[in-house]
Amino acid sequence: MLDALRKGAGTWVAKIFIALLVLSFGVWGVADMLKNGFGQNVAARVGGTEISLTDFDRAYRRDLNRFSQQLGRPLSTKEGAQLGIAQQTLGTLIAEAAMDETAKNLNLGISDEKLATRIQADPSFKSPGGSYDPNLLKQILRNNGMSEDDFVMQQRSLAERQQLAEAISGGMVVPTAYIKVLHDYQSETRNVAYLLVEPSLLGEIADPDEETLKAFFEKEKAKFKAPEYRKITLLQLTPDTIARPDDITDEDARAEYDANQQQYHQPEKRKVRQLSFTKPEEAKAAADKLASGMSFDDLMKDLNLTDNDVYLGLMAKSDFLDPAIGDAAFSLAEGATSGIVDGRFSSVILNVLEIQPEKTKPFEEVKDEIKATLAKEQAEREVLDLLGEIEDARAGGATLKEVGERFHLETTTPDAIDSAGKNQAEEKVDLPDAKDLISGVFDSDVGVENDPLQLGDRGFLWYEVDEVIPSRDRTLDEVRDQVVAAWKKAETEKKLAEKAAELTDKAKSGTDMSALAESAGLELKTADGISRNKPAGDISGPAAAKAFDGPDGSVFDVEAADKVGRLVIKVTATNTPEFKADDSLNEALKTQLASQLQDSLLNQYISNIETKAGIHVNETGVANVLGLGATN
Repeated sequence: MLDALRKGAGTWVAKIFIALLVLSFGVWGVADMLKNGFGQNVAARVGGTEISLTDFDRAYRRDLNRFSQQLGRPLSTKEGAQLGIAQQTLGTLIAEAAMDETAKNLNLGISDEKLATRIQADPSFKSPGGSYDPNLLKQILRNNGMSEDDFVMQQRSLAERQQLAEAISGGMVVPTAYIKVLHDYQSETRNVAYLLVEPSLLGEIADPDEETLKAFFEKEKAKFKAPEYRKITLLQLTPDTIARPDDITDEDARAEYDANQQQYHQPEKRKVRQLSFTKPEEAKAAADKLASGMSFDDLMKDLNLTDNDVYLGLMAKSDFLDPAIGDAAFSLAEGATSGIVDGRFSSVILNVLEIQPEKTKPFEEVKDEIKATLAKEQAEREVLDLLGEIEDARAGGATLKEVGERFHLETTTPDAIDSAGKNQAEEKVDLPDAKDLISGVFDSDVGVENDPLQLGDRGFLWYEVDEVIPSRDRTLDEVRDQVVAAWKKAETEKKLAEKAAELTDKAKSGTDMSALAESAGLELKTADGISRNKPAGDISGPAAAKAFDGPDGSVFDVEAADKVGRLVIKVTATNTPEFKADDSLNEALKTQLASQLQDSLLNQYISNIETKAGIHVNETGVANVLGLGATN
């Protein structure tokens, strides 16, 4: 029962009328399952209470629709079964049936009047004015394929299950003392003083002698083992690999050019600078200075403006959001400055730095570009046709090299790769960007025909394994540098651990942390308000957890954050905020844990009912609903 209290926050089960339980028994593995002895429309039976195949089908499709909406695509009944949705649905229905069986044995019930009141109070069946609307009820039932009689019977059973659930666990509360313990545990913080023992404290670690290095290598040989490598052949089919620009005639390119000449036309553009004024008197003062002979650049300096403040960029007339400003800018000569232009949002003064006249790129300048575009468009239409032909050739036993020669496609043989996509020099191999290529290569073998992989939006990639280079033990000479580096790292970690242990022992024996820092040539640091298990700065997650293992004055050493060095830590203070039972967060936590505890009790109660009553599942009938056919 107390398992709920150990879970903290959030529930995984819910009461019957909120969201019925999915219990822990394996629906397809219940020991007391029968394949025979069922009526034609029975999915399962709990004691004497039956679950119809119709009800199972309806509930399963409802759950399937809900999961489909979450996934963003429809799920078939078979896919739902593979994902375990069918098992959850049947588990819920069995839990309902178990409670129905108990409610019947206890003679629980609800009067017709009370039931009618409950149904009419449901907000789903109320009109916009707030009153019960029987026509709305009928419409909703019709949309869900349910008769009014079936709905009333369902609601009656639901009310009886609710009575049973409330009798078992309703009104159960969590003691305030427990909430306080949980509050104190979650909100407590610690202050610590610490020393960071880093590798720099140790100085240079000398290389090991040959005997030491050999012994270390023999002990750690598995870490330096050469992985398995695979040599492969690749064949890509994309519009780019089959496009043939040389097949496009000048006449076809010219026709494309004439039909889309606007694409090759560049309108007149101007580099424009703009001074904006929100007050008319400021605009007039600036215009007067220009009229008296001041240059636009000198006016900018006078106004403390830079080019970044006034430069609009290279713009076509249509690029201006305000037509009045665009008209003014395109009425000026190169280098000219306008008078005051009344814009939509402010008054402006414009200066034209440069004019680039309109032009149309000649056909000869863009001919190759047009041919490449037309060839690629034609290739995009050919890809799927060629895909079928290549697959036919592969099915006939042709290798990728033979396929490439037949269809004038290039095959490539990159360096042999390991499962990380690296070559034997441990460099990343440049491979096509196809999902699951490397995993597919290592799931395949020499001589196996593999399905093509999707390559971008319109391409495909085939691969063959040509050779498998087995994993092997490397010799020391092959990996000497790596072994030396690994030995130095291990030696550094060992010496750091020894130094940290030495300092920790001194601190535990009573040596002041400041004196300890001074004697070791280290800086004494502090960290206040450390939370349980939460890293902060030098304080790693394990350090933050260990700081809560003992009382004030506790001393320990632990790995530093990012695994750089070790920390010698002393807890200097424990801080626990005042507990207020009526605080909104504590009230919310109390409600949440009470619901969790109620659910745990109800879960155990239903499991006990099912054990005593016995569960019988019509595997054949359920499989037929799922479209899986009969089971043996």
